[in-house]
Amino acid sequence: MQPLALPHHAALLLDLDGTLLDFAPTPDAVIVPAGLIADLRAVRQRLGDALAIVTGRPIAQVDGLLGDAPFAVAGEHGTALRPAPGAAIQHIPLPAMPADWADRAMAAAARHDGALYEPKAHGFVLHYRKAPQAGQNLHAAALDILGQHPDFMVLSASMAWEVKPVAADKGSALRALMSRAPFAGRTPIYVGDDVTDLDAIHAAQEMGGVGWQVGPVFVTPGGVRTWLHDLARTI
Repeated sequence: MQPLALPHHAALLLDLDGTLLDFAPTPDAVIVPAGLIADLRAVRQRLGDALAIVTGRPIAQVDGLLGDAPFAVAGEHGTALRPAPGAAIQHIPLPAMPADWADRAMAAAARHDGALYEPKAHGFVLHYRKAPQAGQNLHAAALDILGQHPDFMVLSASMAWEVKPVAADKGSALRALMSRAPFAGRTPIYVGDDVTDLDAIHAAQEMGGVGWQVGPVFVTPGGVRTWLHDLARTI
C-alpha cells in the first residue's frame, strides 16, 4: 500500500480494536505489536500533539495498552473523554442500564460454548468470535433483552453484538475533541473499521476532513500500522 498523505495541519483520530490492533479471541488477549507505541509517539510529536484514540473500550484499558502515546482518549464510544494527558475524565450523563440486563446477557452467552459476555459501563457486548454458529441466536437474545427501551440500541460489531445507549457515539467524541486545543483549527482525519466508527467518519467529513475505513483503504490493521510507521518518519 502506498502511504496516504495527510492534509496540511491535520489532526489524527484512531479507533483501537480492528484498526490499530488485530482482533483476538477475547478483548483482553489483544497484542500491542513491537514498535507501535514508538510510532504513535513520533506521529503525535509531528502533529503537535493532535493525536487521539476513540474507542468503545474504557479509558483505563487504553492506558494499559498504549500508555502515554496518545494525547487524548475518548472511551466507551465517546461517553468518557480525557482531552489531555493528566486531565480529569469527563463523563456524558447516560441512562442506567436496567438491573436485570446483565444477568440475562450472561445467561445468553452461557448457552453457547465459546461465547463471551463483556460488561460495559453503560451496556454490554455479546462476543461470538469463538462461537460463530451462535451469532444469530445472540443477536436475537440482545434484541429480546433490549425490548422497546428507547434509550438503548443493538449495534453489530466484529463478531459481536453490542447494546449501548443511543446517545453514545464516536461522532460526538470527535466533535468534542476537535473543539479543543491542540485539535481545534486542524483538519480531522479519522480511521476506523466498524459500524460504530461511521458516526466519527461522517463527523470528520462534515468538518472538512477525511474518514477512512480500514478494509477498503488499509485492508488490515497491519496496513494501518505500516502507514503510521511511514508517517512517523516522513511527516
